[in-house]
Amino acid sequence: MNMDMLTKLTTERQNPKSLELDQMPVSEILQLMNEEDRFVADAVAKELPSIEQVIEKVRESFQQGGRLFYVGAGTSGRIGILDSVECPPTFSTPPEQVQAVMAGGEQAFLVAVEGAEDEEVTGRDDLSQRNLTENDVVIGIAASGRTPYVIGALKFAQEIGATAVSLSSNKNSEISEYVDYAIEVETGPEVLTGSTRLKAATAHKMVLNMISTISMVKVGKAYKNYMIDVKASNHKLRERAKLIVAEAADVPYEEAEAVLQETEFQVKPAIVMIMTDQPYESVKLALKTSNGFVKEAIQQLLKQ
Repeated sequence: MNMDMLTKLTTERQNPKSLELDQMPVSEILQLMNEEDRFVADAVAKELPSIEQVIEKVRESFQQGGRLFYVGAGTSGRIGILDSVECPPTFSTPPEQVQAVMAGGEQAFLVAVEGAEDEEVTGRDDLSQRNLTENDVVIGIAASGRTPYVIGALKFAQEIGATAVSLSSNKNSEISEYVDYAIEVETGPEVLTGSTRLKAATAHKMVLNMISTISMVKVGKAYKNYMIDVKASNHKLRERAKLIVAEAADVPYEEAEAVLQETEFQVKPAIVMIMTDQPYESVKLALKTSNGFVKEAIQQLLKQ
């Protein structure tokens, strides 16, 4: 991309409110950044119809045994990693269900790997190593909307027949030419010119929060608004599991703890056991036939 094309990107333009940034007092910079950040949620709101379409495809993918891939470079790649690594502890998903593919590899999360994003073939090769199938969804993330690494991955996704999605911060992004669904959250010029780790990255994190959370809810990973598939792998999470079961099933803390001991601290069957007064084995079968949805499992068992 030449300099003329780069300056046309809204994410690369100067923000007229921060032209004297280096001379502004800290209090004014804080106020300005806070004001600018308020625009992010509104920018995301304009893309909700597109985000909804993507969530439906991710839900379908999960139900068919497919996976969700986030592909990006630099900050965009790191945002993908942040969301993907939180899925196993939050939803007890296998690590491969939501994966991040980052230019330069995992080591680039901590230390920038210069030039890693500049080759389409690298993005293609990195994604091809994940045994992509037509049941998978690939979300290419690039604030500029023109990262070659991401374009290469998206082109490969389309060749395989996987669902390809772009997430960018500029309208009519180049990466959107190679996808089935485009999410273009126009957050405008940054307070620090071109530093898309600011508003653009915040917007992308918000969008990925929506996609992963709602998709998981729609495949049975929540009961009411409780995290019923939380992986109780440490003391804090075991305590959270007890509170969730106690509140969701409306029983004393001690009863919730006793039932969780039976289920090896699996929240979902514990709730169903208490709500239906059925043994663990019967509950496991009901959850299997209800595809993991708690309310359906409860109704099924109460009808017996």
